Amino acid sequence: MRNFQEGEILYFNKPAGREWTSFKLVGQVRYLLCRRLKTRKLKVGHAGTLDPLASGVMIICTGRATKRIEEFQYQTKEYVATIRLGATTPSYDLEHEIDATYPTAHITRESVEEALQHFVGEIEQVPPAFSACMVNGKRAYDLARAGKEVELKPKLLVIDEIELLSYAMPDIVVRVVCSKGTYIRALARDIGEALGSGAHLTALQRTRVGSITLADCMDPGDFKEWLEQQEIEQPTTE
Repeated sequence: MRNFQEGEILYFNKPAGREWTSFKLVGQVRYLLCRRLKTRKLKVGHAGTLDPLASGVMIICTGRATKRIEEFQYQTKEYVATIRLGATTPSYDLEHEIDATYPTAHITRESVEEALQHFVGEIEQVPPAFSACMVNGKRAYDLARAGKEVELKPKLLVIDEIELLSYAMPDIVVRVVCSKGTYIRALARDIGEALGSGAHLTALQRTRVGSITLADCMDPGDFKEWLEQQEIEQPTTE
């Protein structure tokens, strides 16, 4: 029997797209749970956001299990990223149009593999201007969208593994195993610079958080039906 107030941990495969932001996924889960439990209040939170255009593993905690959110946030994450070389965008992904193009004729598979190895281990990374980082009490993306200059300090993070899965210029596909706080968009930017070119993300999938993989996750579209089949302990009223 499930007790969502006492605390449950749910695993979702968040689809890519603006209609499936991390915030909206949490909102839908909360709405369906509250309706099933016949309550207006229920703590629901996610353990690590995904950009709207990214897909993959997203952990959602309910009730008292929300106290475990930080624990999940600090677990190692794995991503598969498609990076297009030779062009940049302000957000380092497809949220914005290309703002500059660069040569790629000099880039080989060998040079890509060599460049990737420079990012393994403890590195410093400057977060994207279009990110949720706080700058003087405001979100960086709010300032960036308002056309204001955003200056973010580099953050220390760890990349445990980086592997080239595919090389089909101008696109490369890499697998990245990394620590909390890693922006794969910013990594794409830095890989482009390391190759004497530019780069941006065209696709991103989070394939693992800790020991939780995509195989453990349900499609958000299936949650309503799944919930109807669960035996649930109803909240007690005092």
